[in-house]
Amino acid sequence: MSAKPNFLVLMADQMAASALPFLGDSPVIAPRMQALADKGVTFTSAYCPSPLCGPSRFALMAGQLPSRIGAYDNACEFVAQTPTLAHYLRAGGYRTVLAGKMHFVGPDQLHGFEERLTTDIYPADFSWTPDWTQPDQRPSWYHSMDSVLSAGPSLRTNQIDFDEEVVQATRRKLFDIARDADERPFFLTASLTHPHDPFAIHQRYWDLYEGAEIPAPRVPLDRAGQDPHSARLRHVCGSDLDPVSDEQVLRARRAYFGAISFVDDQFGAILDVLEETGLADNTVVILCGDHGEMLGERGLWYKMSFFEGAARVPLVIHAPGVAPRRIDNSVSTIDLLPTLLDLAGLPPADAAPIDGRSLVPHLTGAPGHDEVIGEYLAEGAIAPIVMIRRGPWKFIHSPVDPDQLYNLAQDPDERVNLASDPGHADTLAEFRAETARRWDLSALNAQVLASQRRRHLIATANATGTLTHWDYQPPRDASRDYIRAHLDLEAIEARARFPRVRFD
Repeated sequence: MSAKPNFLVLMADQMAASALPFLGDSPVIAPRMQALADKGVTFTSAYCPSPLCGPSRFALMAGQLPSRIGAYDNACEFVAQTPTLAHYLRAGGYRTVLAGKMHFVGPDQLHGFEERLTTDIYPADFSWTPDWTQPDQRPSWYHSMDSVLSAGPSLRTNQIDFDEEVVQATRRKLFDIARDADERPFFLTASLTHPHDPFAIHQRYWDLYEGAEIPAPRVPLDRAGQDPHSARLRHVCGSDLDPVSDEQVLRARRAYFGAISFVDDQFGAILDVLEETGLADNTVVILCGDHGEMLGERGLWYKMSFFEGAARVPLVIHAPGVAPRRIDNSVSTIDLLPTLLDLAGLPPADAAPIDGRSLVPHLTGAPGHDEVIGEYLAEGAIAPIVMIRRGPWKFIHSPVDPDQLYNLAQDPDERVNLASDPGHADTLAEFRAETARRWDLSALNAQVLASQRRRHLIATANATGTLTHWDYQPPRDASRDYIRAHLDLEAIEARARFPRVRFD
């Protein structure tokens, strides 16, 4: 690519890697994402830095681990002085645009994006702050099993409304970019909320799987052998409050698969405009997710765990001139910040420490890193939970829980915890020593608790009396839209028409 490339990020929420046909044995119908994978570089072992929406997205944007930027949970402020990928690219000459969900919390709702086309679907305040001091309490605003119990087709939902708005705004913006005079390259993120629960999708997508064999969870619930964190997650989601039948499990999975097909169509509509406008020739397309979905594996739903279903994410990079290949090395979405700067020919990020590493060696066939570091500091935890993924190994540690050690090459379903196996004592000792070097977990625990106390107080105070919301309000000057008496009609029509009509 001779000029600086454009970047189009297509992000889906809670999209499990194994549910996609190019990353697992799955019946999901997703031809547009499949085509991207066939023509791009597919990372088969990509992970999120934290299996929860806000922390994962903040870490991706900052290229830093959640603990470094205070991104503990879904109600943590993304501090305005944190440099993001959008800041670096914008300073490097890019126009930066966001459409859809990013879960930004706090008064700064842009974080380096020059334009934000839509509001967010979730609140921007501190009201969803967890409380580690009350582990037996179930938050009224958090996940429940209603999504599973009521799974099925639906004519409309909040999420369908939101995602259709996001896609329309993204398509319009791509047309605007193609026909306006701004010659800067663009960094455009389109972030959908599907296939995130509730498991309700339009009849059309439900019907796609009529007669299809919907696979049941591979690993059943084992109450006796369940790790303490999984037990806490089942409590916080109310998993035992209502019985869930095998049929309801399969209906939830079918609706989830339908929601991925919906996402595929929405991404396809965006990619069609990219092609129609000629922008595809110099645009790097990144397909990614913020975290996965357990889908009933081990009796767990949603995310919040370092098991593969929740922590592994799709990641495909399609760049003009870059040969398609599959990369089995373990990488993280926090690697995207240094990768895009590298592809843009911009200097490495230097305004703040960067935990991610460029994926350009992987894209070009050179040796690349094979390591992911993860942190979980939110609901269902009562102390920090950290993860190291390297080679065949995954190590999960929390000061309050037994260690977990899995060899994913031999045990991809993570059925056998090797932490207590004497034959792997040396490997366990090495991971424990590395954990002690990487983290001061006692200090991190104190920081999380202190943050929760502050935010609970502020949330209570801000909800008293007159409310001032941080939720993003997309600006619009309708006096500049379409045809107006104070604007030149011929100039308006000429600017709006694409391709331009030339009179010789």
